[in-house]
Amino acid sequence: MGTVAALERTSKRFGQVQALQEVDLEVRRGELLALLGPNGAGKTTAISLLLGLRRPDEGRVELFGRDPRDPKARLQVGVTPQEIGFPPLLKVREVVALVGAHYPSPMPARSLLSRFGLLELEHRQTGGLSGGQKRRLAVALAFAGNPQAVFLDEPTTGLDVEARRGVWQAVRGYVEEGGTVLLTTHYLEEAEALATRVVVLHEGRVVAEGSVEEIKARVGVKRVRFQAPELPSLPGVVKAETQNGTHTLYTPEADRLVRTLVEEGIPFRSLEVLPVSLEEAFLVLTGKGGVA
Repeated sequence: MGTVAALERTSKRFGQVQALQEVDLEVRRGELLALLGPNGAGKTTAISLLLGLRRPDEGRVELFGRDPRDPKARLQVGVTPQEIGFPPLLKVREVVALVGAHYPSPMPARSLLSRFGLLELEHRQTGGLSGGQKRRLAVALAFAGNPQAVFLDEPTTGLDVEARRGVWQAVRGYVEEGGTVLLTTHYLEEAEALATRVVVLHEGRVVAEGSVEEIKARVGVKRVRFQAPELPSLPGVVKAETQNGTHTLYTPEADRLVRTLVEEGIPFRSLEVLPVSLEEAFLVLTGKGGVA
């Protein structure tokens, strides 16, 4: 598959704050890697190191097999940072042309704007765009140079549901065409919908890595959901929720729990046995609560 970018036993400190500590991170060609973690976990620091914007205190950093500060490596990457500003008098199409001019083979402006639902705004000055429109433009610009890889740092913050799903569709299309994406997001639904692989950072260290299903399985708990009257106390239940007659029970022994329901003669229906969500697994792995 090949490696696009990597941190090898990389550490970075800012004063008394240890932002990253001996982190190993590999971004593989053709994947969408979701880098997750609570605020302060080190996600943005990791991206800044991979882009050559900062230098590590210890360890090794590579981007397309080169030092990330090498312009030949950077030309192959598009980026959407958490915050971005535009010259307010420039039109949307002019901003796209300005960014595209820095790359040898940029994507045609109209194709790019169409992909991100911005074509009708191409002649509007950026100062007249809404916050959501500016954010969509910021994401689109990461793809302007036809890069081999794109790093997206919280790309859909501030977008409504429809706009967010439009960005998801565009990002999926890019990966299906062979592109590589490194994504940070606080929307765990976003990571669950898009990621082919997940890395969870907590306090500057990698605490979990794998596919979405592998991350969820690490928690060792499943959800048993069904409709029934009031329930007695049941063995092996670590958390229980009830809403409008629907019970959701969290247990490490789902088969045993279902057998108990039958043996106790509890009249249940609409039974589902489901893995925990990525959000629930994330909360457990980062010690923020959840089902364990």
